[in-house]
Amino acid sequence: MSIGTMNGDRTHVVLDSPLGPLTAVAVDGALCGLYMELQRHRPPQETFGKPVEDPLAAPFGAVAEQLKAYFDGELTRFDLPLTLLGTPFQRRVWAALQEIPYGETLSYGELAREIGSPNASRAVGLANGRNPIGVIVPCHRVVGSSGDLTGYGGGLERKRYLLDFERRVKTDATVNATATLF
Repeated sequence: MSIGTMNGDRTHVVLDSPLGPLTAVAVDGALCGLYMELQRHRPPQETFGKPVEDPLAAPFGAVAEQLKAYFDGELTRFDLPLTLLGTPFQRRVWAALQEIPYGETLSYGELAREIGSPNASRAVGLANGRNPIGVIVPCHRVVGSSGDLTGYGGGLERKRYLLDFERRVKTDATVNATATLF
C-alpha cells in the first residue's frame, strides 16, 4: 500500500462481478478505487480518468485476475499495488481493514481498539464508509457491536453476500482439509 496523490494520469475499466459491474480506477499504475454501481460516496464518473479498452491491460489485468480468483473462492488475500488516498486516520482504518482475516468480522469498536483509538468507533465507521477500494480493502468485514449488519456503501445485500460467501468458502476449505486427514 502506498500513500500518494491523484496528480498522475487516471484510467479506469469496468469489470463484471457477482456484485454487478465494478469500476476499477488506477493512478500511476496502482489501484486507487474500486466502486460498485450506486455506491454511496462513489466519486463522479469524470474523476475516473480515461477508460481503458482492454480490461486486461496493466494494471487492470492483475485486478481482474485476483477478483476472479476471489469470487471463485480461490483467493483469500489480495496482493495488488494500492494507492489509498485519504486522511491519516482514514488510512489507518483502511490498513487495519486489510488485517481482518478472511471470513471473519470485527465490530467498529473492536476495530477502533485495534488502531489505538478505543473511543473512536463512530469515526471508524465514517472512515470505513469512505473506503475507496471496496472488496479488496474488506470494509464489508466490519459489523455492529451485536454482530448485526450495519451500513455498507454498496448496500446491505452486497455486504451480506460477501460475508456469507467468505464464510461458506472458509467452511468448505476447513471441511475439505479435515476430510483429507482421514
